[in-house]
Amino acid sequence: MHTMWRGSISFGLVNVPVRMYKATESQSIHFRQLHKACKSPIAYQKRCPVCQVDVEATDIVKGFEYAKGQFVVVEEEELAALEKARSQTIDIVQFASATEIDPLYFDASYYLAPEANGRKAYALLVAALRDTSKVAIAKMVLRATEAMACIRVVDDTLVAHSLVWPQDIRSRAELPYAGDPVPVGEEELKVAVQLIDQLVKPFDPAQFIDERRLAIEQLVEQKRAQEDTVVQAPAAAPASADVISLMEALQKSIKMAQKSASDTKRKKRKTS
Repeated sequence: MHTMWRGSISFGLVNVPVRMYKATESQSIHFRQLHKACKSPIAYQKRCPVCQVDVEATDIVKGFEYAKGQFVVVEEEELAALEKARSQTIDIVQFASATEIDPLYFDASYYLAPEANGRKAYALLVAALRDTSKVAIAKMVLRATEAMACIRVVDDTLVAHSLVWPQDIRSRAELPYAGDPVPVGEEELKVAVQLIDQLVKPFDPAQFIDERRLAIEQLVEQKRAQEDTVVQAPAAAPASADVISLMEALQKSIKMAQKSASDTKRKKRKTS
């Protein structure tokens, strides 16, 4: 597992040195966008629509849009000066019952593992949280972003859940019809409750399968088995210091398209 953060948990006068790891990893299928003619991945250029020029990274600054089309430019140095000293510390500010936290606030999940010199302090915090049946509410800074966090015990491991800020929770008043009073008949309610009772069972996430992902994987494997659907993108030409003219670019595109059309079968792409 890749360590994404190193620091310590501040627990009163106790510091618990820890490493943070992402607890989840998306297994979703991701597609690349390809040029239809040659099957090469397309590239996106950062371009100024006013000056009509491509913009290098060194010429890009950050700006906050306070009104339509009106920006305040903020320099990286100014943002760095705002960084708090606790960027390497998870500060526990209170303890609470897990049931007090609305699931709406939960964002991402992270494993916290002890450093070699912090195993005893780590075990102490784990035992204390387990014995009190409480979770720790903390503040932390990840990737220059400050967040609330809930730290709880899962087996013998501390797990931190970043929490969204209250102002980030959208008002339910925006939902149509959700709060309108609608009369429910007693017999209808009785049947609905009966149906729920029949479907109650222990939650086992392993019983749920991402059927769409499996279907896409099967489709990809089927297409890989057909040589005429597997394409190998041509190697990109080395970048030239000269500006390529529009006509030259068009001519190269035509040649690439002709080459792609003449190849009826291509070598299977090696799996990594």
